[in-house]
Amino acid sequence: MAFLKESLLASLCLLAVGVSGQSTAGQWGQASSGTIIDRVKFTDRRTISVVGLGGLARPCARRGSTTVAPTSTTSTSGGSGSTTPTTTTTATGGTTTLAPGYSFIRAVEDPNFHKYLQSEVLNTASDAVLGEPSNAAQFQITNGQLVQNANGTPLYAVVESRADSTVVKLKVSWSTTPATGGTFVFSGDTVEWSIPTITRPQNNRTFDLTNIVAPIKAWLVCPDDQGHLDLYVNLGPYSYQTPAGCADETIHAYTGATATA
Repeated sequence: MAFLKESLLASLCLLAVGVSGQSTAGQWGQASSGTIIDRVKFTDRRTISVVGLGGLARPCARRGSTTVAPTSTTSTSGGSGSTTPTTTTTATGGTTTLAPGYSFIRAVEDPNFHKYLQSEVLNTASDAVLGEPSNAAQFQITNGQLVQNANGTPLYAVVESRADSTVVKLKVSWSTTPATGGTFVFSGDTVEWSIPTITRPQNNRTFDLTNIVAPIKAWLVCPDDQGHLDLYVNLGPYSYQTPAGCADETIHAYTGATATA
């Protein structure tokens, strides 16, 4: 039963992150707060906690915006949650101004808080990685394609094919030609990927005690041998049985004027 509780809370955390950022402001805006689902509370402006079964609580992912406070909260009995974690960074913010119609894309959970999506070799068809704000690339999603503006040249996100059913993560890379399989979408400010041939634990958006799932927002960040933070689609449960060395993440559009640390 303890595992069941923990899995449910992990899924609720993922849903809470998506719900809290359902809408985005215009160019250079910040993600705004949306409806707060039942049994979720904001412990501060950047951290969501879920109060779950039997009073069990856990901190959830940090939100993309540090300037928007929720307009309402829902709390329940069973404790106030864990001590709010603290994130510190020595990264330098970017100086490149966001182009109209584009977004930066960044992670919002530790250990990759405010690491930004980019090419491993900047502006080239190479692995998709998370890196420093100073090197943040700019993106659109058009006709199901995640497109990077590489100094005026479009690069398309391509998710590798699944070799067999035992594979739990799929690597993302950049190509000069559009992807032929899978669909990228923004759900609010959150980046999702799906393909009809693969059923993911996160596909079903309902919650019950026998089918603990969450929206299809789950990604993995796994360092390669050189320390590059490679991006993968997570085919398994979010925040459970995470592959060794990897971190569970969600990735989100950010439309501030520049990439902030």
